[in-house]
Amino acid sequence: MKFVMDNLWLVLLAVVSGVGILVPTLAKRLSGIPQIGVAGAVTLINRRDALVLDVRSASEFAGSHIGNARNIPAPDLDKRIGELAKWKDKPIVVLCASGNRSHAAAKTLKAGGFLEVSELQGGLSAWTQAGMPTEK
Repeated sequence: MKFVMDNLWLVLLAVVSGVGILVPTLAKRLSGIPQIGVAGAVTLINRRDALVLDVRSASEFAGSHIGNARNIPAPDLDKRIGELAKWKDKPIVVLCASGNRSHAAAKTLKAGGFLEVSELQGGLSAWTQAGMPTEK
């Protein structure tokens, strides 16, 4: 207890840092949008013909992407959501580079009435780390 009292500012810093890490993680989990790993994404793609929606910029997409993925950059999704109408009741796997932009895009799709929206946990980084193929 003496340590805590003598180093109160360190303890407060640790608590604030911990909350800063936990809040975004908890918010994603409570959003109702499932995060799936690479194996889950492959299963949806192969067994259910899921749409892979890459929400990275066009230049990022041109550099490397999952085969047959569709690119609609996250800032354009609101304006271009109509392009995805035929997938409203089919599985969609949303991804970005590391998993941050994809969450907002998945929420937009859910709000737009899309029924089976998932996020690729870790984004394209996780996909390539798992040794999965990409195209240019």
